[in-house]
Amino acid sequence: MRELMKALSDFETQLMESHGVTLNEAMALCAMGDECVTASVISERTGFRPSHTSKVISSLESKKHVIRKLGKQDKRQMYLSLSVSGKECLAQIKIHTFDIPPILHPLLQGYNL
Repeated sequence: MRELMKALSDFETQLMESHGVTLNEAMALCAMGDECVTASVISERTGFRPSHTSKVISSLESKKHVIRKLGKQDKRQMYLSLSVSGKECLAQIKIHTFDIPPILHPLLQGYNL
């Protein structure tokens, strides 16, 4: 368990140093992609609890990677989309070659990382 947590921490350090986002923020960016989605969709796609999703979204907003929009039909509904800088960050993450710790290799087979 310790080795797994260390590997994930090392991976997150690479994300922070190269793109300025945490692993959870990167997951949220990927969950949004080119879509305009609700926080509940991000929660479903990432497996985050709603309270954690809210914190991650707030952090991405402070970094100017996410834009909030009110729903057109239902003004109570909030929709989220990537800003220009959020799209650029996600694009850079997708093309970045990461040094994946060996313990994570079996989990990431089939992904371009």
